Amino acid sequence: MFDNQVLFFICGLGVFNGFLVAFYFLFFNREKRTQNLLFGLLVQFLSMRIGKSLYVIFTPREERNITLIQIGLSACFLIGVSLFYYTKSSLENRKEFPLKWKLNFVFLASVIIILGFNYPYENAQKLWSMYIVYFIYAVWGIYVLATGFILKDTFKKLFKKSENCTTSELWLIWVYVANLLIFVAYLIGMFYLYLIGTITFSIVFYVLLIFFLSKKNREEIFKDIPEKYASKKIIETEAKGLLEELNELIITQALYKDTNVKISDVAKGINITPHKLSQLLNDNLGKSFAAYMNEYRIEEAKKLLQERTELTLEAIGFEAGFSSKSNFYATFKKVVGLTPLQFQKQFL
Repeated sequence: MFDNQVLFFICGLGVFNGFLVAFYFLFFNREKRTQNLLFGLLVQFLSMRIGKSLYVIFTPREERNITLIQIGLSACFLIGVSLFYYTKSSLENRKEFPLKWKLNFVFLASVIIILGFNYPYENAQKLWSMYIVYFIYAVWGIYVLATGFILKDTFKKLFKKSENCTTSELWLIWVYVANLLIFVAYLIGMFYLYLIGTITFSIVFYVLLIFFLSKKNREEIFKDIPEKYASKKIIETEAKGLLEELNELIITQALYKDTNVKISDVAKGINITPHKLSQLLNDNLGKSFAAYMNEYRIEEAKKLLQERTELTLEAIGFEAGFSSKSNFYATFKKVVGLTPLQFQKQFL
């Protein structure tokens, strides 16, 4: 047992803050992105694993709760897959959590739950220490290697003078390196110094936190990463045709009135990928998908403000496709230069 209170405080604070970060991304973050959910899961499972180590190190053997130890080891089984899918979803700008990813999570979770149910740590500590723990670490390691593989092009950009990594890409590299260090630290800890994994987690957690807390970084980290071939612009004739199809689709189906419409839904309507639609809007119109859809909503709101004076301003905003009153007011003022009420008064 370690009696170093300073060491316990440093490691314990890292674990506690890790849980806070995980809870924020899982339950309180306003941007409901697939990447944020996966990042929350990653930090959650890491914190559970590190918390288990801290508990074992600073709790006398005779006072330890065996169930907590088993939970901590089981969480370790899902760290690697969370890292892999978080990285993959960020690189591919995923807007949804694919079914096959969910099934993979469910499968892995089922495996470790069934193992734990049939061979509880309390009754099979030797089996866990000789086989199950190594199996858990092997799966973790495989996913760490797989994550490094899909990040290979991003790592190459670090050494290319002709290309610069975006803040989002740098963040992914930091997160990967941090997880790699933690994984290696635990491998070393299995044979040499058990505490090294907990210390490593605390150090890398605060390094990432400092990087994240920079205002500029905080605004850029969770932006979509440009596609690998985004620099190859869509030719002008093709772009013109696609934009005409896009405009017709949105108007005829009034897609802008759907507050939950997604870029994948619209892209499917003109038979292109979401990435290509995003590129089309960014390269040819200089707009994001959200800004593009809001232009249609603003035009609809203008029409309603002139023709439907019996409606409240809030009702007009919802009718035009805005998700909230505040979003309607802010967007309208930004685009038109007037508040909805000021605009409406011109026609009364």
